[in-house]
Amino acid sequence: METVVVKFGGPALTTPEKIVHLAKKVIKEQGRGINLVVVVSSMPAIRRELRQYAAEITDEPSKREMDAFVSSATQITSAMLAMAIQEHGGKAVSLAGWQTGIHTNQKHGNARIDHVDSKRIQEHLALGEIVVVAGFQGVTGTDNISTFGKGGSETSAVALAVALEAERVEIFSSVEGIFTADPEIVKGSRKLPEVSYDEMLEFANLGAKILHPRAVELAKKYNIPLIVRSFVQDVEGTFIKGDVDMEKNLLVRGIAYESDIIRLTIGYDSYETASLAEVFSVLAENDINVDIIVQAVIDGVKPTISFTISKDEFAEALRVLETSKLSLGFSFADFEVGLAKVSIIGSAMASNPGVAARMFARLGREHIPVKMVSTSEIKVSVVVPQEEMVRAANVLHEEFDLAMKEVTAS
Repeated sequence: METVVVKFGGPALTTPEKIVHLAKKVIKEQGRGINLVVVVSSMPAIRRELRQYAAEITDEPSKREMDAFVSSATQITSAMLAMAIQEHGGKAVSLAGWQTGIHTNQKHGNARIDHVDSKRIQEHLALGEIVVVAGFQGVTGTDNISTFGKGGSETSAVALAVALEAERVEIFSSVEGIFTADPEIVKGSRKLPEVSYDEMLEFANLGAKILHPRAVELAKKYNIPLIVRSFVQDVEGTFIKGDVDMEKNLLVRGIAYESDIIRLTIGYDSYETASLAEVFSVLAENDINVDIIVQAVIDGVKPTISFTISKDEFAEALRVLETSKLSLGFSFADFEVGLAKVSIIGSAMASNPGVAARMFARLGREHIPVKMVSTSEIKVSVVVPQEEMVRAANVLHEEFDLAMKEVTAS
């Protein structure tokens, strides 16, 4: 009997009525003759309420206690879904992260999975039960509850699928699948029937919020197929796998964007005092993610290093740089806000030169200034003024004919 892992996020779990709807859905799914593991995020209202309670106690809670505290929201949700399944004639059991055998490192709030012991889940599946897992959490080697940070429930689902040798992971979302661009801002966006792991990683890293990069990386490593589909409409979603057979004639498969980008620049009095390794080692030690990096070394001009970070990490990055100014040896720091990143993505770009030139030419004709550029084999990203983000996404979607009718497999 095949095993399938499904994951439901917060939008599908906002009310008891929606949880009852999901209960009926998973009972029907199990009736197809499969072993079913359901991973849930927390109900948004409960999560917000818990964080508010914590804020009323202290401004700086310990990370260990916050893990113990916020993990309870997901446990409540998983128990509610298990009760709803039982109420409507199904067999189910809810399990917290530590009960599922998900073992992690000691980094509270952003833990990484070391290994998964799936024995207990397999025992419940053998009894014909639907196993409802509280996502986003595990247990450390010292028996403390740990949580995974952003994308934690998706990461839980893929890790369990690997341990259980599951057929696939189905991610139920508020959208029907992966689109060529965000339908809310780009006219003519359409759903892609298939996306490669590498393309999905670029989508996720470049601003698409549907899947977290950690989950995609894990799925790619162990070749676990992912399906992103709607929990509202019963329609086919997007299949994410290793090789994609469809639409290989398309140079660009999609457009991604990310708002609220900040460019930080640090300058040095001489080239001898500038060290890329030291700067980014300090930032990495403080868990600050850096994206596009540009170093300028020109005769007669003081050298600079510029890089982009998210708005959420700006204050911490400034603090770290100021604290480390003497050891890093830079003479000044500057920043620019009001920026956004727009990217084109497609596996076929690797073997088709000229895509970047076409992108820059179109942006130039539209008088959209490009402030920074980053490339890889399957993507080109540009930093543009925030007020030009939506227009840039739309004109690039048009430039690469992404609104064309869906191509079918030959």
